[in-house]
Amino acid sequence: MLVPDAGAYLRLPWESIDRASWDNDSRRLVVVEVAEYGQVNPRRSALFDDASILLRLIRERVTASVVMSRFVPVNGRRGLSVVGRRAPGTDGPVSWSFVIDPGLDVDDPLVRAAADSALEAAEQEL
Repeated sequence: MLVPDAGAYLRLPWESIDRASWDNDSRRLVVVEVAEYGQVNPRRSALFDDASILLRLIRERVTASVVMSRFVPVNGRRGLSVVGRRAPGTDGPVSWSFVIDPGLDVDDPLVRAAADSALEAAEQEL
C-alpha cells in the first residue's frame, strides 16, 4: 500500500500494517503500522472524500497477512497478544509483533517474560 509521507509516497507491505480506520469528520484515513516491542506504533493519514472501499480492502489484506495471533494473560484480564504476519498469499518469513494491553508496562520483567514465552510457543506451534 502506498501512503503519503512528507510530500512523497511510502510503500507499506500489508504485513507491516496493524490496522486502519476512517475519521468521517476530518475525512482522514488513518493507517497504523506494526511497531517493535515497546515502541509507539507509527501512524500515517491521508485525506479522502470517501475511503470506505479502500478501508475494506486494507482490512481484507491486513487480515490475510495474519497467520497467528495468541493472547497471553499477564495480570488478571490484562495481557498481551503475540501476532505473526507474512505477505498475503506467500510462504515467506513470518514477522512477529506484540499488542500489549493498556495498563501494562512493557519494561516490567513479568510482561517481558510473558512476551518472550508467548513468542517461543507461537514459533514452535507455527
